[in-house]
Amino acid sequence: MSIAENLNARRADLAIELERLTRKPETGAAVAYGKRIGDGTAEAVERLSTTAAARSIFASITSIDRALEKVAEGNYGICDGCGTQIGVARLEALPATARCFECSGAG
Repeated sequence: MSIAENLNARRADLAIELERLTRKPETGAAVAYGKRIGDGTAEAVERLSTTAAARSIFASITSIDRALEKVAEGNYGICDGCGTQIGVARLEALPATARCFECSGAG
């Protein structure tokens, strides 16, 4: 399977998960934080967690879209920050990365 095929497959999986997370709840009840831990508070905390997960998935999809652009442009594996080759190990671990280790802020 090519890099683009792998990225597209991962993107499709993430898009399904994002759609599931962002689907409106079937119950029409309002969620409120109460003074006691109860169903409403637990549901509100779960929604906050779901929102954070959805944002993370959206960021991953954005990264995959950028990697697919780079494949189409013919410069996949070249760092957007410094223009050097991204290490093979980094690309294997994070195929959607557009930055080398140093430019990612991890270095």
